[in-house]
Amino acid sequence: MASLNVGNLGNLGDYLREQRRTAQLSLRQLAEAAGVSNPYLSQIERGLRKPSAEVLQQVAKALRISAETLYVRAGILDEKEREELETRAVLLADPSINERQKQVLLQIYDSFRKENAAEAASANVPGDDGVPGPAQAPAPVPDAEEPPSR
Repeated sequence: MASLNVGNLGNLGDYLREQRRTAQLSLRQLAEAAGVSNPYLSQIERGLRKPSAEVLQQVAKALRISAETLYVRAGILDEKEREELETRAVLLADPSINERQKQVLLQIYDSFRKENAAEAASANVPGDDGVPGPAQAPAPVPDAEEPPSR
């Protein structure tokens, strides 16, 4: 049977095969761990099937790798989105800070991203004289409450 390799699927299949071999798992073992059929996983590795985000998440969990990385390889997510999601996941998973602190950090992170996007957009828009305008002053950082003392 001829390989269809549509878009990034061949790249995804090659990457999955490499990750599976690195984890020293057979196709059958990975299929069982991910809860998908052996033939279906084989078709994904050969670029014949496009898996859903849910299947990719199950496979990533079985391989102990980032699901977002598989989403990028499958063309479901772009690289910038993956980086943002991974940054958020790291912040939310940190056991040394409480939930309120995590939310404050995410708000600051969002404000910096918006500020940088606005600066990039204004730097690329020419002024009346055709010269890019000056960068805007940074937005103030929201005040974070002090953690309660114990």
